Amino acid sequence: MCTVCGCGDGETRIEGVDAKDHGHPDSHSHDGHHHAHDHNHHYGKGEAGASVPGMSQSRMIQLEQDILSKNNGYADANRRYLSERGIFALNLVSSPGSGKTTLLVETLKTLAGTRQCYVIEGDQQTANDADRIRETGVPALQINTGKGCHLDGHMVGHALEKLAPQDGSCVFIENVGNLVCPAAFDLGEAHKVAILSVTEGEDKPLKYPDMFAAADLMLLNKVDLLPYLDFDVEAATENARKINPRIKVLTVSAKTGEGLDGWISWINAARAMQLAGNPALNAAE
Repeated sequence: MCTVCGCGDGETRIEGVDAKDHGHPDSHSHDGHHHAHDHNHHYGKGEAGASVPGMSQSRMIQLEQDILSKNNGYADANRRYLSERGIFALNLVSSPGSGKTTLLVETLKTLAGTRQCYVIEGDQQTANDADRIRETGVPALQINTGKGCHLDGHMVGHALEKLAPQDGSCVFIENVGNLVCPAAFDLGEAHKVAILSVTEGEDKPLKYPDMFAAADLMLLNKVDLLPYLDFDVEAATENARKINPRIKVLTVSAKTGEGLDGWISWINAARAMQLAGNPALNAAE
């Protein structure tokens, strides 16, 4: 079990996929890669970032390297799958309560009619968020991770196979609410987008540096609440750029629509950059 976030072994359930096809350990094969899912990553004190009775720091480091290396193989397979089909994928990450799902719903409504979209939803339990997405008319698939604190490459590989997104489409992956473990797990996405609500505090990038270092964009959400809060947008932006000087920062409100145009423009620009270097995307256009 992860000493910080409580991640542990539990039954992962993917809508429409038989449990025997994705149980623990997995027997799933995607683009020639055998998928096996483990939850042995840890954070905390010591050279390995954790202290576990009976396990040396060097052994813990080796386990971490093995798990992340295995996940990277799954992510690379996903990336090939997406690239070959000209599909643009974003990994949305945040802490619980940031307004991630509401922002995604409004994003999908804005994109409606301009781009076919699909959503992969990650939560420990319930299909509430996937149901909300499906109300917009966008196909969505729920992954329940049980005790797991993040999505990983093999889960997303299963979800892509089940969703079968059309060539040239966009896939939004809404990760489990957690600012720790999702930072370490590549899913094959084009970009990680970190969503930070103004109700959380300007120092979140400093407290959870790995997540903001891994993200290409930070969305400051719920800015409609700024008149009622003691939140410094400039300080939050400065803290994020202390961790990641290249990170782009946009302010948005899912409730009022403020800043959504800028967010949509960023999506279109990021996709256009991928389009420029991908023959499959050019063909899909």
